[in-house]
Amino acid sequence: MALFLTGITGYIGSYVAHGLLTGWPELRIAALVRARSDDEARQRLWKSLQLHEPDFDRFAQLLPRIEIYRGDLTTPSLGLDDEARDRLIRSTDSVLHVAASLNRKSAKACFNVNLRGTLEIIKIARAAADHHGLRRFSDVSTVAVAGERSHEVVTEAETIDWNRSDYDPYARTKKFCEHMMHELLPDVPQTVFRPSTVLGDSRFPETTQFDMVRAFAALAYMRVLPLDPDWRMDICPADYVAKGIITVHMAEQPRYDAYNLSAGMASPSYREIVAALKDAGHKPTVVFAPRLGRAFSTGIEAAMSAPRKYGIAPAASLMKVFWPYLTYDTVFDNSRVVEELGGERPRPFPEYAHPLLRFAVRERFTYPYRPWPDDAQARLRKVA
Repeated sequence: MALFLTGITGYIGSYVAHGLLTGWPELRIAALVRARSDDEARQRLWKSLQLHEPDFDRFAQLLPRIEIYRGDLTTPSLGLDDEARDRLIRSTDSVLHVAASLNRKSAKACFNVNLRGTLEIIKIARAAADHHGLRRFSDVSTVAVAGERSHEVVTEAETIDWNRSDYDPYARTKKFCEHMMHELLPDVPQTVFRPSTVLGDSRFPETTQFDMVRAFAALAYMRVLPLDPDWRMDICPADYVAKGIITVHMAEQPRYDAYNLSAGMASPSYREIVAALKDAGHKPTVVFAPRLGRAFSTGIEAAMSAPRKYGIAPAASLMKVFWPYLTYDTVFDNSRVVEELGGERPRPFPEYAHPLLRFAVRERFTYPYRPWPDDAQARLRKVA
């Protein structure tokens, strides 16, 4: 039997896969990978996991425990033939659905990946539950399902409010994914994980996910910030998010059905983040000017229409996407996951913000991936 994992080649999914493989040595993972061949799938796995396993031989030792299913969330039956789909159904012990489109600007991408894709995963889970039973179905959602919020603390029990408006297609589709899971798998044990803003790793400065890091860096180098210094930003490191997901999903009987993977009441204010950067040697002197918020938002809109040759439209577009999340001054209570982890809390963002910023700027917001080795096949055969 195996744990069926989606999103293994994504940022959070790579953390979850690596944590499962290293923490549960007997576990086998059935992984959905979008690729044209098995060799391409293995290369995609190497790229996604090398943040955690930069040594190829160590990666090669883990690879035999990953059964690759070449498919796509956006195609009927995940693009699997009848034999592969039947094999997946018969071998699935639990489902951990991490894959998602975070394209907050594209309703089409969110609809196809998040809604249609999640429905296909639920159909696999439904068939597995009917065939032999399913230990657990876990869905990685987002705190953004809470909808438009302002200056408040949101608990797990109060997160979903269907009367609230949503910020973007991503939040809207992820909220409905939770609804589908509850409606279509009522007899299967379920867990929903809702990460807040996931930014970096609390243990090392390297990252492979740069969208939000770009927004953070843009703000870090601004001399005037159109933000209130006392507003808080709920930021949680990826390593803590993955630990929470793995611990709860693998537990025999989790205490709750939904968890915020967040900084909670310890969420730092912008004043604290700026002070931490300054103490670490970040040079620019920042002045907070919250009254400029509306003018800044209008300026973002104008910059998005600037000619491509000026190079400012992409940055403005990115800031437009994240701006509502930067100004809502809302945090998400994390007491449930802290309880599950025996009192462990996430490392505060100000403690690792500067190394993350330095790495991202130095590497020009790219990760220095190592290429697929020329002798990869021979090295893989040694451990097969």
